[in-house]
Amino acid sequence: MTSPDDDSNPAASSSASSSASSDAETETFSDRIYRSPSGIAGGVLLLGLSGWLGIDAMIRGEGRTPWLALAGLLFAVPVVIAFTVRPAVYAGQDRLLVRNPFRTITLPWASVEGLRAGYTSEVLAGGATYQLWAIPVSLRQRKRAARQQARAASEDPFGTTSAHVAANKPDEDRRAPSDAAIGDLREMAELNAQREGAQGAPEVRWAFEMIAPTLAGAVLLGVMLAIG
Repeated sequence: MTSPDDDSNPAASSSASSSASSDAETETFSDRIYRSPSGIAGGVLLLGLSGWLGIDAMIRGEGRTPWLALAGLLFAVPVVIAFTVRPAVYAGQDRLLVRNPFRTITLPWASVEGLRAGYTSEVLAGGATYQLWAIPVSLRQRKRAARQQARAASEDPFGTTSAHVAANKPDEDRRAPSDAAIGDLREMAELNAQREGAQGAPEVRWAFEMIAPTLAGAVLLGVMLAIG
């Protein structure tokens, strides 16, 4: 499940006519942020549990136990943060920024070749495929959405219900959250790819702020186990 948040600052218009003409000339999206609430909740729970057990072992443990607990925390905490709290997808007018566990990928909309949600959510750009960790695919939610679509279509005698929305509820998206998010991103890519600021090649940056403490914790834990 994903959680998109919109941040927009609509400019005030001096007259209704100028506002209408401006809206007709330029159609833009507000910046959006996609994250996984369930992943964040699970990560916070794991951090709290590991912190409680680790600190208790460091305070009450004897011999090598406190050092093992410290090494385990140094290794586990960055890993949990990287895979649960850190992932996010930022979609703006000019580019798509994908923050994965150990990499940050900046994709100008012109470089995006496609987006898809199969068993995982992915974006294709520059001949490479990047997974969207912040938009996990739930097959259970997808099946539930398909059942709701089939039920709504069977109850509609006029055949006005589409796979995405019902005629009597145009604001209700019937797709699974991951499919709805990918659909929104596809629409943004199509509308913004020609913008002047949306040109450029993909940029990939390794998240050393996550990699360094993870490696340090792994080395310390390995040393402690080796000398045990």
